[in-house]
Amino acid sequence: MNTPLAIRDVRKSFGEHEVVRGISLELAAGECFGLLGPNGAGKTTTLRLCLGLTAPDSGSITLAGLPVPASAREARRRLGVVPQTDNLDPDFTVAENLLVYGRYFGLDDRRIRARVPDLLDFAGLGGKGDARIQSLSGGMKRRLAVARALVSDPDIVFLDEPTTGLDPQARHLIWDRLKQLTASGKTLLLTTHFMDEAERLCDRIAVMDRGAIVATGVPRDLIRAEIEPEVVEVHGDGVAAWADATSGLADRREHVGETVFCYARDAKPLLADLEQRPGLKYLHRPANLEDVFLKLTGRDLRD
Repeated sequence: MNTPLAIRDVRKSFGEHEVVRGISLELAAGECFGLLGPNGAGKTTTLRLCLGLTAPDSGSITLAGLPVPASAREARRRLGVVPQTDNLDPDFTVAENLLVYGRYFGLDDRRIRARVPDLLDFAGLGGKGDARIQSLSGGMKRRLAVARALVSDPDIVFLDEPTTGLDPQARHLIWDRLKQLTASGKTLLLTTHFMDEAERLCDRIAVMDRGAIVATGVPRDLIRAEIEPEVVEVHGDGVAAWADATSGLADRREHVGETVFCYARDAKPLLADLEQRPGLKYLHRPANLEDVFLKLTGRDLRD
C-alpha cells in the first residue's frame, strides 16, 4: 500500500516571510498522526499544501500515492476532510447534507442513501436524518462533519481541530469515534490545540513552531526524552521568595504569573519542603505532553 502522506523538504513563503521551512513528514497507514503547534506555526499552510490548495516553493508532497498539487483533485477524491469551521449547509437536512456531499465524489444517490443510516449511527445521530441543521447542538454538528467526511469511505481523513468549542461529553464521544476509525484501518491527520487530546488519540505527533518541525515521535517517548518526569505547580503568598530560597530542590523552574512550575527527576525533597509551608499551595503531577509543548515552543502568546 502507498504511504498515505509523504512530505519531503517542503518550503513555502508569502512575500519575504517563509511560513513553512523545509519540513519532512511521513504518515504510516492506519495511524493517527497529530500536527501540533501554536498559532502562526504554519499548520494551516501545511494542510493547504497537503490538499493541493497551495503550491510549495520547493520540495515534494504525495497524498494517497499521488503527487500534489499536480494530481491534487484526484488525490482529494480519496480523502475525507473535517474542517475547523462549520460549513454544513443550513438549507438541507442532516441526511441531505450527506447526500449532497457524496455527489461531489461522483457517488450515485442509491449508494449514498445506503450508507446514511450507518454513518448517522456512527456519529450518534441515529433518527436525526430529517432534522434541520439549525436544530443541532455544536457537538452534533461536529459529529455530522465527521460522518460527512466518511461518505466516500476514504482511507485517509484530515481533521482540523475537530473538538474546538465542545463540552467534555461531546469531546469524549468524538474521541471514541476517532479511535474506531483508526481501529478500522483508516489513517488520520489531526490538528489540535488540546494536548490531552493529542496524547490520548495520536500514535505519533509532530510539533511545529515558526514554520519548522521541532520534534517528532510517540507522545510518551517525547515526554520521557524532553521533560523531567515530575512537575510541581506552586502558588500562594511569598512563592517568588520561596523559589529563590529553594532553587536547588528542582532541576528546572519556570515562573508564570503567580505560579512557579518546578520540574524534577525526584520531587520528594521539594514536596517535603512544601509540607512545612502552609502559606503555599501546590499540585504534584506527572509530566505530560503540554509540558513538552510549552518547553519546545515557549509560553508567550501568539496572535
